[in-house]
Amino acid sequence: MNLRRRLRGYGYQVLYRLPGRARRRLVRLVSPKYLVGAVTLLHDSEAPEPGRLLLLRQPPGQGWGLPAGLLKRHEPPPVGAARELFEESGVALDPTALTPAVPNAVVHVKGWVDTVFTAAVPASRTELVVDGGEVLEARWFPLDDLPRLTPNTEILLGLYGIGPAAEEDGAS
Repeated sequence: MNLRRRLRGYGYQVLYRLPGRARRRLVRLVSPKYLVGAVTLLHDSEAPEPGRLLLLRQPPGQGWGLPAGLLKRHEPPPVGAARELFEESGVALDPTALTPAVPNAVVHVKGWVDTVFTAAVPASRTELVVDGGEVLEARWFPLDDLPRLTPNTEILLGLYGIGPAAEEDGAS
């Protein structure tokens, strides 16, 4: 048995002898930290193939993105996704109407994790309401004719076979 392995074993023995509260604090100090957000891919249920997607233009308005935001402490991801969707677009959905996307969690290299959900509503009967501060504009876009996207949105949509990043990877 090498020295490194032995030291690691001793370290775990010491760790597990600590009271639970102290052990949790120590683990939090040395573990990587991630912010967790929720994103909704909201489709127009009435649109012919290939479909339409709700996108938002937020300050500084350099590209279009998805309804998304950080989860509040102890907030379940579908609840956070529904809350952010309503706050940013005025579309009110019950969290149970959101379906986890596959993959449901996307880990970004810059230290955050997005939980991603999908839903569909009839665009002709869905009023979009933006506050003009956090969100400048909300619009439905055909999946085969998307506007300029924010870099993060382009990457995320590409994972689901949507947009220019999907085409580059040969996914669409």
